[in-house]
Amino acid sequence: MNSRPIGVYDSGVGGLTVVREISSKLPWERVVYFGDTARVPYGEKTARDLLGFSREIIEFLIGQDSKYIIAACNTTASQVLDDVKKEFDIPIIGVLRPGAYAASRATRTGRIGVIATVGTTRSAAYEKTIKEYVPDAKVFNVACPELVPLIERGDLNSAETIRVLHYYLDPLMEEDIDVLVLGCTHYPYLIEHIARITGPHVEIVDPATETVTATAAALQELGLQSQEKSGQHEFAVSGDPMRFATVGRKLLGDSLTGVRQVNLSDERAKMSAGNRGI
Repeated sequence: MNSRPIGVYDSGVGGLTVVREISSKLPWERVVYFGDTARVPYGEKTARDLLGFSREIIEFLIGQDSKYIIAACNTTASQVLDDVKKEFDIPIIGVLRPGAYAASRATRTGRIGVIATVGTTRSAAYEKTIKEYVPDAKVFNVACPELVPLIERGDLNSAETIRVLHYYLDPLMEEDIDVLVLGCTHYPYLIEHIARITGPHVEIVDPATETVTATAAALQELGLQSQEKSGQHEFAVSGDPMRFATVGRKLLGDSLTGVRQVNLSDERAKMSAGNRGI
């Protein structure tokens, strides 16, 4: 039994889709979540920026005694996750590979659509990873830069949001896809609208689901699984905690309790001072 928490991080509220899956499938596990809301969106950030952000956040989560870390950000996973994993002596998983694997299992025709941020789309990481499993797959990528800002401000049901979804999804429907990958953990907030546009013949893949399945297997293999929950999930953000809580509760409900604001620079300074024995 290992009752330490699982660390989960994302640019904002998107990674809460992973927390929801953990609560459902691994209810005995506790989560420490960090949303980098002061620097959201990540979609057009440089790889250098993303690497720096990830280092800071992972150091914070390690400081919270995390036993395992989920990088619940496709943009990070597509560009810098391999580098990050080499730097830290803690198991780290991203959401991209589990999502690609789930898409490869779901497709019947090999015609797969991926909606994602600009950074994830530019990296072509989903296409490359899906083709490891289905070499002859046809992968159609669409960058959706307007979606994360809409979701972060809680604009989930407006006519503008529906219009933007049609703008991004209609071209994919013309390609006769049979699977759509939600290549950003923010997008499940809009899954009902997305499903109405894609219709019953397109299977929607939420990488959060497959990621938590992979996490459960890894925790068991590493002997890190807990057998009883040792406390409530904890939530921290770099930006406005009230805005995060307002949007996050639309997904998690009352299980999203208190949210605290954290200055990562201050946390890093504290850790450095502690390491020097000050």
